[in-house]
Amino acid sequence: MTNVHPEVGWSFENSYSLLPGKLYSRHNPTPVRDPKFAILNESLAKSLGLNVNALKNEEGLDVFAGNKIPNGAQPLSQAYAGHQFGHFNMLGDGRAVLLGEQITPLGERFDIQLKGPGRTPYSRGGDGRAALGPMLREYIISEAMHALGIPTTRSLAVVSTGESVYREKVLPGAILTRVAASHLRVGTFQYIAQWGTVQELQALADYTLNRHYSEIKNTEQPYLSLLQEVINRQAKLISKWQLVGFIHGVMNTDNMTISGETIDYGPCAFMDTYDPATVYSSIDRQGRYAFGNQPYIGVWNLARFAEALLPLLHEEQDQAVKLAEDALSEFSKLYKAKWITGMRAKLGIFNEEMEDESLIDELLDLMKEHKADYTNTFRVLTYEKIENSPLFETSRFSKWQENWQARLKRQEESIESSKKLMQNSNPAVIPRNHKVEEALKAAEEIGDYSVMEKLLAVLSNPYTLSPNQDAFCTLPNPLDGPYQTFCGT
Repeated sequence: MTNVHPEVGWSFENSYSLLPGKLYSRHNPTPVRDPKFAILNESLAKSLGLNVNALKNEEGLDVFAGNKIPNGAQPLSQAYAGHQFGHFNMLGDGRAVLLGEQITPLGERFDIQLKGPGRTPYSRGGDGRAALGPMLREYIISEAMHALGIPTTRSLAVVSTGESVYREKVLPGAILTRVAASHLRVGTFQYIAQWGTVQELQALADYTLNRHYSEIKNTEQPYLSLLQEVINRQAKLISKWQLVGFIHGVMNTDNMTISGETIDYGPCAFMDTYDPATVYSSIDRQGRYAFGNQPYIGVWNLARFAEALLPLLHEEQDQAVKLAEDALSEFSKLYKAKWITGMRAKLGIFNEEMEDESLIDELLDLMKEHKADYTNTFRVLTYEKIENSPLFETSRFSKWQENWQARLKRQEESIESSKKLMQNSNPAVIPRNHKVEEALKAAEEIGDYSVMEKLLAVLSNPYTLSPNQDAFCTLPNPLDGPYQTFCGT
C-alpha cells in the first residue's frame, strides 16, 4: 500500500502504538474498488492543517477510502470491552482503523479514524463495512452537535466505496473519517482491567493523564483525580444533551469517552414531543437508554470505569472502593448543578433562587401534559412568537408565565439581557429527525447531496433565528407514525 505525498498536510504521530500491544492490533484498511467523495468537511480540514485542494484530488480521496496510507501513519485497530445493554462483552474496532494522530498547526492532537474500511481482528464475523446512510447520518448529527457547542467527535469526510454492503437489504457502501480528541473509552479500561496486568492498566492510565489531563498528573493521587475529572466531564456532557433534547440511544460503556466527547451516532435522535420516556432506538425495547434515563446510565457507566481503576486507587481493596464511591457520589450533584444552570439560561435567568427548580419542573410538566415540542416551546418563549399550540392556551400556562416574568423582574439584569441569554441558550433549529431522513433518502436513492448540504448549512448556525430555518423547524407528519432509529452496523 503506497504512501501519500506530504503536501496534503498530514502530520502524524502514533503515541497510542507505544502502549502495551494487548490494546491494539496493527492492521491496514482493505482497499475499495471505486471511491467517490460524498462530502468533505473543508473547514475542519483547514483547522487540522490540511490542504483542502490537495485533499480533493485522487490521492486525498484514496486516503479517505483506505486505499492509501498517509506518510507517518501507522494504522491499527483498538481493543476494548464494554457493557452493551448491561451485558459485558469483549469488543474492539470491528469496522474501524485508526490511521494515527494528526498534530495541528496549533499543536493539538486528534485521532484520525476510518469507519467502515473492512474487517479487523475484532470483527467477530462481521464484514467491517458501513453503509452510506448511517455514515452520512453521523456526519450530519456530529456536525450539528459541534455547532450546538456540545463536545463531540467530528466528521472529516464520507466517501462512497462503489461496493455494496448486505444488511436486511443491499445498501451502498461508504467510509467515514472520524476526528476525535481520542478514542479512549470506559470500555478500554474495562478491557485491560479484565485481561491485562496492573502494570498495563497503569500504563493506560498514565497515557490518558498525559493526553487529556496533564494538569493533574502530578497530584498526590493522580488516578483518583483522573476518575474525578472524567466524572465531571461526563456530568457536563450529559447535561448538555438533556438541555437540547438529544437522545444518544446506545449508551454502552464502549460508547463513553474518557475525553468527555460524544461518540457513536448510530440510533441517536433529537426529541420532538417532550417526554422523559422517549426512546427512538429500535433495539432499546426496555427503554434502558430513554431520554430521562441518560443521567442515571451515565453514572452507571462511570461506576464501571471506577471498578476498572480500583487497583490504582489504593493498595487496599476496601479503601479503593471507598474512594471510588465517594467520587461517584458527586456525579448527581455535578450533573444537577450544570443542568439547572443551563435551564435557568434557557429561561433568561442569571442568578439563583430556591424556587427556580419548581419553575423549571412546572414548565416541563406542562410540556409533557400537552405533548408540546421541546425545542419549539423554548423557541417560542425566546422570540415571543406564540404558536397555535394547546400548551399556550391553558390557564395553567398563563399562571406559569406570570411567575416566570415576575422571576425575571427580580434580577438585576435587564429584560433585554435575559432575551440575549435565552437566544444563546435555545437553538432555533435542530436536526429534526424527518429532515435528516429526507436528506439521507435523497443521497442514498438518487445521489442528490444538495438536500443534505442545505440542511448542514442551516444547522451550522443554530442559535441565530433566520427565515431560512422555518422549513427545518416543522414537526413530522403524525400520519407517518412513531419514528425509529437503527444502529446502522
